[in-house]
Amino acid sequence: MLKPFAVEVFEDERPLLYLPASFSKGPLPGIITLGTRKVEAECRTHPNGRNVIGISSSLSDGLHLPRGVGSLHLHQVEEELYLGALIGIFTSGFTQFKMNPVGERSRMFQRLLAVQGTLGVIPFVFGEQDIHWEDGLIHGLFHFGDQWERHFIPFPTVIYDRLPNRRSEKKRSILSLKERLQGEYGIPWYNPGFFNKLDLFERLAGDEEAAIFLPETHQFQSISDLERMLATYRHVYVKPANGSLGNGIHKITYDRGKDGYYCRFKDGDQKVRLLRFKSLESLVQSVLKGRKFDTFIIQQGIDLIEDDHRPLDFRVHTNKDEEGRWHVSAIAAKVAGSGSVTTHAKAGGEVKVLSELFSEDDRHVMEARLKEAAILLSHSIEANMEGYVGEIGFDLGADESGKIWMFEANSKPGRSIFTHPSLKAEDILTRKLALSFGVFLTRKTIEELVP
Repeated sequence: MLKPFAVEVFEDERPLLYLPASFSKGPLPGIITLGTRKVEAECRTHPNGRNVIGISSSLSDGLHLPRGVGSLHLHQVEEELYLGALIGIFTSGFTQFKMNPVGERSRMFQRLLAVQGTLGVIPFVFGEQDIHWEDGLIHGLFHFGDQWERHFIPFPTVIYDRLPNRRSEKKRSILSLKERLQGEYGIPWYNPGFFNKLDLFERLAGDEEAAIFLPETHQFQSISDLERMLATYRHVYVKPANGSLGNGIHKITYDRGKDGYYCRFKDGDQKVRLLRFKSLESLVQSVLKGRKFDTFIIQQGIDLIEDDHRPLDFRVHTNKDEEGRWHVSAIAAKVAGSGSVTTHAKAGGEVKVLSELFSEDDRHVMEARLKEAAILLSHSIEANMEGYVGEIGFDLGADESGKIWMFEANSKPGRSIFTHPSLKAEDILTRKLALSFGVFLTRKTIEELVP
């Protein structure tokens, strides 16, 4: 774990940096680097023997270091000293409101930036409109104390992708921007892109260790596909291949006794509906009218364990740390609302911790199974997907025999489970690890630059 040091800016017209007394990495550096900005400076060990970083006002201004930064970690390679990891958090959906500059997601970003002090990194939020290409600067959004502030900052060492939806990530201007920052400036971009459900399942199916956790999943091409899977399983789910938050999911069941097909789903008013049809053709024509079959997947239904007759699944977060190792950072159960197709909170779902559902011995067993599955699947996804993957939110289920199943994996997991009062520590841990992976990529990038 890299040690962060407190930062103090002192008035001096010379570019001068005092190194903490405990920081000894060989010869004193002569170049100070923040993101893509490099400044020649004189470095000395702190004259008072203090274990803090002293930065002259001249050097601070030359680096465009915001005065609100309270701590940094240091990384020295030969005669160059790198300050922290400058992490640009890229998103869209900005507003003109000072209190909520990123709309309803402002609070989420505020909490993410709040872990800066314990990590010694400099995170900031920015969008495509904030880049000043000609100056090599970004008009970044910071949160210091209790307020949002804008500061010009050099291009970052790494970029953490927090685009809110697939529509924004497919914009031509954003694709061009991403290509330029990665290509021209060599800036790593982590957690790029939302996973496509079908593509992800097809890739993982080729990994024998990962495949055992996958329910049968296919692209919806014809009604005969649906008929075949209903004949094999008690029920199936029809899901949008690029859906999120449980929207557009239909649970379809065939009742042999009544020779009828049942479809449970949320309508446009977010009300749960249950409809009966005499044939699959009439069901599909009614509930999927006007939609292309191949934009959906068909997935094997699983008889999940229940809490008070309500099925439940599990949200498991995994993150990579500053050493590039996977960790399970949070586990919570999501209990379905009455009659709901999914366990999402917006559909009446309820978040519970494992201790509320299982005895101590059973909890340990379930926790171990979920962790083992999540870590194995994280490694498999990392190996089979392009780009740097630093965090994943899994929707896992357990059937009545205790077998673990993976229903979905999200590259930009939601944070609704952290409303549970017992998950405050996990909330902080996941935020820290989301930025810690930026530290890992920063060090990796720096080391690759050294001849």
